[in-house]
Amino acid sequence: MTLTLTSPLLELRGVSKRFTLHHQNGMELPVLEHMEMRVHAGECVVLDGPSGMGKSTLLKLIYANYRASAGQIILTPPGGSAVDIAQAEARTLVQLRRHTIGYVSQFLRVIPRVAALDIVAEALVEDVANDPRAQEAAREQARAWLTRLRIPERLWSLPPATFSGGEQQRINIARNMIKPKPLLLLDEPTASLDAANTQTVIELIHEARSRGTAIIGIFHDAAVGAAVASRHLNLADFRKPS
Repeated sequence: MTLTLTSPLLELRGVSKRFTLHHQNGMELPVLEHMEMRVHAGECVVLDGPSGMGKSTLLKLIYANYRASAGQIILTPPGGSAVDIAQAEARTLVQLRRHTIGYVSQFLRVIPRVAALDIVAEALVEDVANDPRAQEAAREQARAWLTRLRIPERLWSLPPATFSGGEQQRINIARNMIKPKPLLLLDEPTASLDAANTQTVIELIHEARSRGTAIIGIFHDAAVGAAVASRHLNLADFRKPS
């Protein structure tokens, strides 16, 4: 895939994250120091480094689950104005998550007793709340995603709380990738998947890149990372020496 690099979709400028350990007399634990990164549309940047290097922390900083201790996280959506995620208000973050940033975490967090089909269709349905025909089209897309990710039809009407770990992860992938967004964050999306579903996820990542989505990912399987990466970034380079 040939990339035309213009202005970055996402730019990290001097980003640091330190956690305060209140049960340890307020001792500070540095995780990232002076992180610099640029990500362009159509790229897949794979984060490397041993466990504990701050890979998941970095994704949570970009998604604003965590606040940066220092620095800027500049997101410039296509056709939109630049936003510093590190300083953005809650209302702005809600809109970014709805329309601009997708995030496949390691865990499926959903409202109990909601059917798997409705969970996957939710991101599309909320955009067409007053159009029953468009809502049904959204559910049809959800059915296609569930089929592609090999979720048996007998499970579509059931809540995923009782599903296997691999089935839950596939629901998680479908609900967060069904609506194309400019930036996609992936935290070990294939960790619970078999070979066939792992290959499907690799294909989905390539399709997202071909649409121009910028992707930042963590992959427990080095072969998967190699299969999707446009480049790698080792977070050990952004750890403060002890």
